Amino acid sequence: MKEIGHWINGKHVAGTSGRFADVYNPATGEVQAKVALATKAELDAAVAAAAEAQKAWGATNPQKRARVMMELVRLINRDMDKMAEALSSEHGKTFPDAKGDIQRGLEVIEFCIGAPQMLKGEFTDSAGPGIDMYSMRQPLGVVAGITPFNFPAMIPLWKMGPALSSGNAMILKPSERDPSVPLMLAELCQEAGLPDGVLQVINGDKESVDAILDSEIIQAVGFVGSTPIAQYIYERAAATGKRAQCFGGAKNHMIIMPDADMDQAADALVGAGFGAAGERCMAISVAVPVGDETADRLIEKLVPRIEKLKVGPYTAGNDVDYGPVVTAAAAERIKGLIGSGVDQGATLVCDGRNFSLQGYENGFFVGPTLFDNVTRDMEIYKQEIFGPVLSTVRAKTYEEALSYAMDHEYGNGTAIFTRDGDTARDFANRINIGMVGINVPIPVPLAYHTFGGWKKSGFGDLNQHGPDGFRFYTRTKTITSRWPSGIKEGSAFNFKAMD
Repeated sequence: MKEIGHWINGKHVAGTSGRFADVYNPATGEVQAKVALATKAELDAAVAAAAEAQKAWGATNPQKRARVMMELVRLINRDMDKMAEALSSEHGKTFPDAKGDIQRGLEVIEFCIGAPQMLKGEFTDSAGPGIDMYSMRQPLGVVAGITPFNFPAMIPLWKMGPALSSGNAMILKPSERDPSVPLMLAELCQEAGLPDGVLQVINGDKESVDAILDSEIIQAVGFVGSTPIAQYIYERAAATGKRAQCFGGAKNHMIIMPDADMDQAADALVGAGFGAAGERCMAISVAVPVGDETADRLIEKLVPRIEKLKVGPYTAGNDVDYGPVVTAAAAERIKGLIGSGVDQGATLVCDGRNFSLQGYENGFFVGPTLFDNVTRDMEIYKQEIFGPVLSTVRAKTYEEALSYAMDHEYGNGTAIFTRDGDTARDFANRINIGMVGINVPIPVPLAYHTFGGWKKSGFGDLNQHGPDGFRFYTRTKTITSRWPSGIKEGSAFNFKAMD
């Protein structure tokens, strides 16, 4: 059976711990590979090597680092289908979804081609008598990214792009559930001209995470995953003086006003709620129609759309709307939460628990599920299900609908569908959530803006990608200078092209 190791100092290396995790094909339920789980000693050795490699990389001018990003864009486009195939086989998402995963990460690398502009400091002439003042942005040194299973290309690229183009070395600890694509990205970084050792990919579990947090060399940690782990990493990183940005769970609400285009709203909910089997932090998992008439019209529109959804393996191509969830344990947890919704009194309109696909009976599939009459006290409302389950909460008024989103402990994303500009403006101004869509169901910002949630969806002061990405991976140094008067005559200045 195939064994997957690590990427250290520009080459694939086997693990030495003797510990492995299974990598499944979620569509068949079969183990297709084993991935090595690193020891603390392996992690520490990779960190030490990264620190050595960072010295020259950090001293490389930003334009040269940007050229590596430019070449990486070309190489990712060249290998897009190859990476999407590997991603789908380990994660289970459809081939178009896998390509979208890579594409959204690629857009951040495109933004990082502009690193020289983002890294420019400020200058004040004559801040005082004969005094000039200026600032510069400098890399932190060695940083770490701990990334989740649900976007094995996008999130590593979101971390790598700003970190590397700012002059840092990075330790990437991807999810052990789908490790192949991060290793493929490391190969492409090397081909693009990134010096060996500047990017290290270490596969592992909690032992590796704790080793990252305990390292005195690593200066910053970026994490995406569940809220309990995000809070754990943030608190431990802060205790050791590390900079941290940690993004956790979500429970994204979409409010549907009576004046909304109901066909548009229903289409948006199906795509946002069930795409990628609901395994994304920006999935819409709660629909909040305002008024019973609106709710009845919405359910009437949703049911036939949900019943037409095609669930299957990624190998079925464009004939499949979404695939399996990532593991058998994930499927059982989702089905258990569906059962709790029934037990607690929600109306189960579409039940996906007994979905089975001929020839793929052992796959980790969950059919599309729709609840109506969900209330605040139910587990399916409180918890992030992370599966193809949409809950409908009926609100009597706009203010009540607003309170559902504002009172929930998560604050990642939200949306409103309405034709009323005043309502939309009020919603955007008042909502206490990080990313807002107006007639847009999954409001993921483009690469030149920043991505991040509020409340228990995000821990840390700076968001991912955009300008915040460069701020997070650099520190500012401010210089105040004054030169005494000297002899100006006879001085010679030679200029040469800077490269």
